[in-house]
Amino acid sequence: MPTKAQALFRKMHNCTLCTGLELGPKPLFKLSPDVKILIAGQAPGRITHKKGRPFDDPSGDRLRQWLGLDRQTFYHDDRIGIFPMALCFPGSTPAGDKPPRTECAEAWRTDVMETLTQVQLTLVLGRYAIAWHLPALKKLSVTDAVKQAAQAPDGTFVLPHPSPRNNRWLAKNDWFEQAVIPRIQAKVTQILAPDHT
Repeated sequence: MPTKAQALFRKMHNCTLCTGLELGPKPLFKLSPDVKILIAGQAPGRITHKKGRPFDDPSGDRLRQWLGLDRQTFYHDDRIGIFPMALCFPGSTPAGDKPPRTECAEAWRTDVMETLTQVQLTLVLGRYAIAWHLPALKKLSVTDAVKQAAQAPDGTFVLPHPSPRNNRWLAKNDWFEQAVIPRIQAKVTQILAPDHT
């Protein structure tokens, strides 16, 4: 008999809650009850929708670099979870992707977070994820949220989106890759160490 978490994840995979999506419903996430490192993002993009795997794009390449992980570990280690605010590609506008659909978080997020009892590191990407996971920071700019979260105990970090569109931000805020990324990589290495519990 499936566990409560497995039953929940199966329902999510079959979700068709959001009707009228540009490319139709296709929930993309990576979760197990063993998640210790949780990546809380925005929503799948067009490329990842077509490939059927979260962060299988240039943004994912940079994110894996930031975490110090190879593709095999990132996708196949059950201790690493990927749980965006919306599970499906929300569609696009001339200015970029649409915001995550709110119905998704309302339907799934609280129940999922209650099943993830082993999380030791949460990486929060983007304004919508910040608002849900760190509501005290939601009125800050992303830059200020990244700075403020980096000063707190290292159980939760805010990351700028790893998209190539953020190259200018990264160049302007080189302190992020110089000071914050090494702390994140050290925490990831510690959590995934064979003798770590």
